[in-house]
Amino acid sequence: MNKRLLLGIASILVLIAFAFLIIKKVNLPLHIKGGKITSSSALSAKAMDSLKRGDFSEAKSLYQRLINDFPNSADMMNWQKKVEELNIKLLFSPVSTSKSILYEIKPGDTLAKIAKEFKTTAELIIKSNNLKDDKILAGRKIKVWTAPFSIVVDKSQNTLILKTDEEIIKTYIVSTGINNSTPVGNFKIINKLTHPTWFKAGAVVAPNSPENILGSRWLGFDFPGYGIHGTIDPGNLGKQVTQGCVRMSNSDIEELYTIVPIETEVTILD
Repeated sequence: MNKRLLLGIASILVLIAFAFLIIKKVNLPLHIKGGKITSSSALSAKAMDSLKRGDFSEAKSLYQRLINDFPNSADMMNWQKKVEELNIKLLFSPVSTSKSILYEIKPGDTLAKIAKEFKTTAELIIKSNNLKDDKILAGRKIKVWTAPFSIVVDKSQNTLILKTDEEIIKTYIVSTGINNSTPVGNFKIINKLTHPTWFKAGAVVAPNSPENILGSRWLGFDFPGYGIHGTIDPGNLGKQVTQGCVRMSNSDIEELYTIVPIETEVTILD
């Protein structure tokens, strides 16, 4: 190996060592890949720039890279929250992903028919294509989500996790049953109701009643009397206070109602 090459290698090593010292001095997290040094602040700046430009796919990729490259960062929870927010933005936007298709509407199609064919919801098709209502025209191409969703409820943490395949889409804070009364096991959503009536013991409580504890939406399980619903008492979310059902804020249950179709699998863990 000639002297010039050795001097070049030595210079590179000195520069890398100097960079390490500077970063260590200012306590700046870094990641090295392919000989390149990347700081978390630089990646964060790129992610924020992508958000400002409305490039949600790129922003999500950058925040996911931050999570993967800097797992011990104090900003980890904030990055994870950003990824979940972007998951919902992408889900509710016309941007195509690997889990959706661009479907050309055929004569005789309805949103209900398309939703049933691809095991999604008409509400999600409307939302993700910026449609005003369920009126559609043959020949138009629309985004249709095709990947199955699943739900995992963790009673010990009072969280509900919405997943597709093995990817976490979003984590919600919920309330579960008092005295650990929410049943554990695998269930399916078999009915969906907007502004549900509450059939309590000895009484029927109307949807608009301030005493109706079910809130604005109901997702019923194949286990009679149990399901996921909204609330009139959001201050008690995150606690074991219900009569056995899974309770969410009204805004969260309305979001979930839009996303998940009938037959969605629900797993409840202790």
